[in-house]
Amino acid sequence: MASDAGELMTDLMRKQAQGLTTLFGNLAPQEGTPEAKAAIHWAEIASRMHAIWTEFQVEQLNKASDKPPHYADPMKWIATAEAVFRQLPLASPQIQRKLWEEGVALVDAVLGQYGIGPGGEGGAAEDPRLPRKDRRFDDPEWRRQPFFALLHQLYLMLSEQMVGMAEAMDGLEPARKAQLVFAARTIADALSPANFPLTNPVALEKASQTRGESLVRGFENLLDDLRKGQLTHTDPKAFVLGENIAVTPGKVVFETPLYQIIQYTPTTDKVLKTPLLIFPPWINRYYILDLNAKKSFVRWAVEQGLSVFMVSWKSADASMADLAWDDYIGAQIEAIDFVRGRLGVPSVHTIGYCVAGTTLAATLAVLARKEAAGMVASATFLTAQVDFEEAGDLKNFIDDQQIETIGKLSPEGYLDGRYLAATFNVLRGNDLIWSYVEKNYLKGEDHPAFDLLHWNGDVTNLPAKWHRNYLRDLYRDNRLVVADSLQACGVPIDLHRIATPAYIQAGSEDHIAPPQSVWKLMRYLAGPRTFLLAGSGHIAGVVNPPSSGKYQYWTNEGSPETLEDFVAGAREHPGSWWPHWRAWIEALDRALVPARGKRRPGGRGDRVIEDAPGRYVMAR
Repeated sequence: MASDAGELMTDLMRKQAQGLTTLFGNLAPQEGTPEAKAAIHWAEIASRMHAIWTEFQVEQLNKASDKPPHYADPMKWIATAEAVFRQLPLASPQIQRKLWEEGVALVDAVLGQYGIGPGGEGGAAEDPRLPRKDRRFDDPEWRRQPFFALLHQLYLMLSEQMVGMAEAMDGLEPARKAQLVFAARTIADALSPANFPLTNPVALEKASQTRGESLVRGFENLLDDLRKGQLTHTDPKAFVLGENIAVTPGKVVFETPLYQIIQYTPTTDKVLKTPLLIFPPWINRYYILDLNAKKSFVRWAVEQGLSVFMVSWKSADASMADLAWDDYIGAQIEAIDFVRGRLGVPSVHTIGYCVAGTTLAATLAVLARKEAAGMVASATFLTAQVDFEEAGDLKNFIDDQQIETIGKLSPEGYLDGRYLAATFNVLRGNDLIWSYVEKNYLKGEDHPAFDLLHWNGDVTNLPAKWHRNYLRDLYRDNRLVVADSLQACGVPIDLHRIATPAYIQAGSEDHIAPPQSVWKLMRYLAGPRTFLLAGSGHIAGVVNPPSSGKYQYWTNEGSPETLEDFVAGAREHPGSWWPHWRAWIEALDRALVPARGKRRPGGRGDRVIEDAPGRYVMAR
């Protein structure tokens, strides 16, 4: 299926390229320009497009590979359009009659705004009021001409009907129905007239204004992305690790073949005695928590008087083919023990973000089983799930066929990070795919310099064995919450044994780890726990420094049994949740020590490996 999807995507892109070339012959010359000169100009533009396309084809032939395109796996959702339509009752006479009647009514209503047809006796409206609104069609060009107004209104109507049919389907298992609805939405988004050059009036107007140069630039952008197998969101030359991103001063103080540990240089004379060890997800680079001076959680935590350590995971290669979840749990225990030994302290505060938070829960359960729970003073879980029953749209990518496909996409024992990046992009297709198709390819705009998008595209490879087992055991079978169903480091995992003080943060708009799923961690822990709901989603809900003055968070001092109860009795606070977390940490242990000796990495007599951010985060 993935290979078929890859062929479909390649064919769609090739047809789009041909459409761009054909477009030049249909553009009218600028007012006042002789027709002959205009024709020559557009012929030259078309010739440049043809030369660019030919050069690309030659390149691809010279490096032909049997490996499917990097976007193949997630693009299966578009490839399964026929299967989706077969399940929808489009052939029903009642449905067809309803669509026809609503379509005719919509045509009359839209054209009437332009003084056309029976509803247009009063003349054309300067600012037509159309029945349906969608931000993809906010540009006035979509309303300036009746054809494009009618086109996008009919599209929105049909999209609503298609998704509505999927939602109304009876007799399907809940998981299969959710998959069908997700596929219907994905297909509807892909078929938007905004995504194609000949049906996008904004792109046509830009082509006219630039005399075709925008289309040439857009075509070059398209082929550049095909070369690297990844959609570009931001200027790839705008950020350099260690120079203008991931710049908080520190040293790499420990490393294994799987990870490095960075210790950051203190900026206060005294620090909390108990240090902080952060486990970021290995499906992304760690510097999401150290983007720049203003957004860096790391820098802020250091300024708050914490001794901060960060794990920097190595992007997987063939040498890591046999790594499993057990190895990452063991790595977390090893890292905890290293920090304790380095600073001579009995325990550490820990943070686990996303998949590393899920793993941290397993780590705590292992330590509890081995009667070593005292190694961890506290655990903070950022958008982390342990119960995957309501794990959001990602579950639509988890079935036996897709898990089997991962093996085919990983012949060398690791999964190319571009597959996973494309999957996450599909979860927010309009925001992370189609809006950039319009900006980058159809309008030929320059890529912006945006650090968060740069991080989002800085992908990491995953050990294929770990990835398959994780999807199967946790996402599909939900075994982590079944006591003793899984084991690691030689002992069974039972989350109910965890008595470590816990701080659980969820994002109110998180589509990757939905808040109702994150909340469920509250059910399984035996120790004191605090739940906090932050405004925004999986990234912005976490990376929200106090200086930004953005969003809000909610707390509840009572004892709510469900997320609904929490929200109903919650108190809203403006701004960042970081100070609330800092106060929670300090309340556990206020003891301070001087920031000297090994609290300052690389000082006199302290042997370190290299400066932060280290080699592992730079490896590609």
